[in-house]
Amino acid sequence: MIKILVADDEADLEALIRQKFRKQIREHRYDFVFAANGNEALQRLKENPDTAIVLSDINMPEMDGLTLLSKLNESNPLTKTVMVSAYGDMENIRVAMNRGAFDFVTKPVNFDDLEVTMEKTIKYVAQLKETLQAIKENNILKMYVDANVLNFMGTREYEKSLTANENVEATVAFIDICSFTSISETESPDTVVQLLNRYFDLITKEIIAQQGIIDKFIGDCVMAVFRGEFHLDRAVDACLAIRDTINGLPEESGFLPKVSIGINSGEMISGNIGSATLKRLDFTVIGDTVNTAQRLQSAAGRGQIVINEACYEKIRQSFRCEPIGLSVLKNKAEPMMLYEVRD
Repeated sequence: MIKILVADDEADLEALIRQKFRKQIREHRYDFVFAANGNEALQRLKENPDTAIVLSDINMPEMDGLTLLSKLNESNPLTKTVMVSAYGDMENIRVAMNRGAFDFVTKPVNFDDLEVTMEKTIKYVAQLKETLQAIKENNILKMYVDANVLNFMGTREYEKSLTANENVEATVAFIDICSFTSISETESPDTVVQLLNRYFDLITKEIIAQQGIIDKFIGDCVMAVFRGEFHLDRAVDACLAIRDTINGLPEESGFLPKVSIGINSGEMISGNIGSATLKRLDFTVIGDTVNTAQRLQSAAGRGQIVINEACYEKIRQSFRCEPIGLSVLKNKAEPMMLYEVRD
């Protein structure tokens, strides 16, 4: 039901409107609210915040229609006003339009023309509300979906690629906040979530600074992907900055934060992974390179950044690394030589 406020001091106008629009009122299409002046109209709007449009006269006692227009723009920006007045000269029309009137109808009122104007105004208000809702939903969506995915959704290739995948050369980093689950045993859920989000925010900033992508948050771990030129170097730079930032944080709620990080680089599959039944997809990377990065993170100690020998050979000229030794990673048949990236 569309709520319409009529602001006019003519005593017989309410009865006339109820008679002319009796069918719409009976069918619950229109719901009219009446006010005798601008002050009363503002009070009715407070009582009926879902009012879609206002039909207002110009000449009214206490507060005229043009003053009401100015106040409506401040208090009810989504409510649109149609001026219905005998003052149909160009000067009054221009003043009304400049103060935010959506349209202008002159008296004596042609009710057929008024209804067309009302329907046009109602449609505009509905479109405006839909647009604002879409913006709100889009802003919320951006909090859950990586910006690269949102940008990709705007391209022509989007729908065709829903089941597509590609092999890419990239670097994956798993950054885990060590022993964080222990804090949930002593602190409230709110404290746990606030701390975790604060750490994640610091981690995310360093990843983005090196053009990395946050693939997902996995409990108290962040999975990041780096693509493009020097992707391994940029991943290492980001992880060094993360390690130093987290290491510099003070103890809070009895918890001293440290990170353990695993980095691996190589070929992986990039694509949409998910369920057609659930109608849910996750744009991510998978493959042995990704699995190995996660195993390297599991092998890392507090404050350590761990890589394998293949990565070490690629960055040894740019970063100082120290050998850790041979280690058998989970689901790997052969021992792997591990290195810690120091700086």
